[in-house]
Amino acid sequence: MTSKPIVALADVTKTYGIFTALHATDLNIAEGEFVTLLGPSGCGKTTTLRLIGGFEQASTGRVAIDGKDVTNSPPFHRPVNTVFQDYALFPHMSVADNIGYGLSVKSNSVPKSERTSRVSDVLSMVGLEGMAHRRPGQLSGGQRQRVAMARAIVRRPRVLLLDEPLSALDVKLREGMQVELKRLHRELGITFVMVTHDQTEALALSDRIVVMNQGRIAQIGSPTDLYDNPASPYVADFIGATNLIDVEISGQDSGAATFRLGNGSNIRSNRGRSVKSGKATIGIRPERLRTTPTDGFNVLDCTVLESLFHGDRLRLELGIDGIGKQLFAELPRLAASSAQDFAPGRKATFYVDPADVLVFAGDVP
Repeated sequence: MTSKPIVALADVTKTYGIFTALHATDLNIAEGEFVTLLGPSGCGKTTTLRLIGGFEQASTGRVAIDGKDVTNSPPFHRPVNTVFQDYALFPHMSVADNIGYGLSVKSNSVPKSERTSRVSDVLSMVGLEGMAHRRPGQLSGGQRQRVAMARAIVRRPRVLLLDEPLSALDVKLREGMQVELKRLHRELGITFVMVTHDQTEALALSDRIVVMNQGRIAQIGSPTDLYDNPASPYVADFIGATNLIDVEISGQDSGAATFRLGNGSNIRSNRGRSVKSGKATIGIRPERLRTTPTDGFNVLDCTVLESLFHGDRLRLELGIDGIGKQLFAELPRLAASSAQDFAPGRKATFYVDPADVLVFAGDVP
């Protein structure tokens, strides 16, 4: 990261009457980064984006963009542009006129020849060559989203804000647009700040992810950092839908810690050295559960509750024998000798490497 962030929030809060949508927040975003604000509805991610864009004003604190205090500046005085969830295109205008509209208004007017050139450039960039004269109603959802993207980048903002830009698209279009977003970010070299509730989307696109919860930042890190080393059960569950099990610490040695489940069985983890005593929560990702016995691995005796066929894999709902705790397992289809092996009601034994057992102290939210 550069020494001077292009976006900086310092002790920023946002309240609506007695409700606090965003608690005191510090956030620095480096120039050229792709940063995603991730979390469920009501976590504060959209509020944070709107504070950066100028659509909301901070109740306290300071917002700076490119070293300039913009806390009280309106959106049109900030070097940002926004792509919204709904495309907000003018239905009576052509694609070219929609894209170039922001360059023709008085406050941002550029010569017509330059406007035409810039519109042509971004049409090519988003793969809409030959569609300049079409109307939005003649385009697919994915094409309309590309027009919205082109309209935002034609003004050459320092920061591009993306407010759940792909959520209105179907699965296939969304996956295609993810590739386009990644390519555009690389080619433009400008800062992207995106809001989404889709953890798969955040993992695929981001340089860093800001996981939010109840108006606070729960953890910031790269996709691999958050996936491999979540700081809390909340982050582990939101990034990867981790199985969480309440346990008690039953022993430690120099290499690992041992935890007792409610049925009396033990689970070892190489990650629990710092947990000294009392209760804790362990996390096991569904794809880390295996069906092949391996020396040194933990053993979980389960009953299959449900089996879902996903083409290349099976998703199993399991109950741990003796405590009935619900788990989910993701198995490659080749790992299952047959679907009948995992029919509801069947007994099944699973194994997990102690290196794959996440550990959270009992007082971690």
